[in-house]
Amino acid sequence: MSSLLDALYTQADEFIAIRRDIHSEPEMAFEEHRTSELVASALASYGYEVHRGLGGTGVVGQLKRGDGTKRVGLRADMDALPILEANSFGYASKRRGFMHACGHDGHTAMLLAAAKYIAKSARFSGTLNLIFQPAEEGAGGAKRMMDEGLFERFPCDAVFAIHNMPGHTQGTFHLRPGATMASSANVTIMLKGVGGHGALPHHARDVVVAASSTVMALQTVIARGIDPQKTGVVTVGAIHAGTANNVIPQEATLLLSVRALDADTSAVIEARIREVVESQAKSFGCTATIDYQHNYPVLVNTEAEARFAYEVARDLVGPDKAVWNAPAITASEDFAYMLEKLPGCYLFIGNGDGQSPGACMVHNPSYNFNDDNIAVGSAFWVALVQRYLN
Repeated sequence: MSSLLDALYTQADEFIAIRRDIHSEPEMAFEEHRTSELVASALASYGYEVHRGLGGTGVVGQLKRGDGTKRVGLRADMDALPILEANSFGYASKRRGFMHACGHDGHTAMLLAAAKYIAKSARFSGTLNLIFQPAEEGAGGAKRMMDEGLFERFPCDAVFAIHNMPGHTQGTFHLRPGATMASSANVTIMLKGVGGHGALPHHARDVVVAASSTVMALQTVIARGIDPQKTGVVTVGAIHAGTANNVIPQEATLLLSVRALDADTSAVIEARIREVVESQAKSFGCTATIDYQHNYPVLVNTEAEARFAYEVARDLVGPDKAVWNAPAITASEDFAYMLEKLPGCYLFIGNGDGQSPGACMVHNPSYNFNDDNIAVGSAFWVALVQRYLN
């Protein structure tokens, strides 16, 4: 596969420039108009049949060759995050308060690089659907595209997606069959008590104390409520209460993020959170209202497609750089919706480890996608398409 990698390295500079252009102009969920137009125009110039507007700003590029009946879908995400970028390089975000802090600019560039090479040089027989998806970062762009007929209009026998992963050596591939990324839920807890003067707490029902105790009690949900061989996360990300040092507020709000790697564990966690919150509130003479919003489901790779993707990666970069049965990750991904409907695999490409710049974790103001992955990632896509559609 060295010749394929060499070919993709030869054209990489063009797509590194595209990646950096996208990075400099980040767009939030369902607002990816500039990025969407860039993608659509590029695909059209390569000879793809281009379909705009699915899921708002989504783009699908389709290429058919030969008389093969197999159909494969490759997905890249396009949206950015509401984070103030700390980087000072020349292509840093021009939109203050927004940045590509998760590498979706790189995912888009990798798939475009593959699209150009496939259209020009790849041999296959069948149908290739390239899915450029909006709004992965919590807004469920995958589900919206599906609700608007993605797989009815562009049927696929299997779907695949790649995400970069800081902390792993650049250009290595990591994947596993089965549960690979966690489900997610956002929980808002409203505690109500009786406000009062800070000097006369016995006349109040103090929601600050109730909220503090609740935060500590929630730490037992995983430690003492979940099978130690299962995986779950409960994070209290915010507490809002009070405005003055001598006023006991009447209300307090807790914001939680909840993750699990299987539906049964998710259900147990929800039940335990409700029990803990309600009992804690009652013990302080307060009441609790719980708004429990389930977001993305568990992302589950199918065995055959995971093995197929692993073999493609292994043959491309060698067995030392392709990791089978890699650990699951408790972050969440809306590609999970696509894998609920179709067989497929979601895998990771190392963004850098140790002291390398690519080791900075995603969702960090100093994060940056590793441009060395443009060639490797696009070569993987080309190899997968040629193997799957032959």
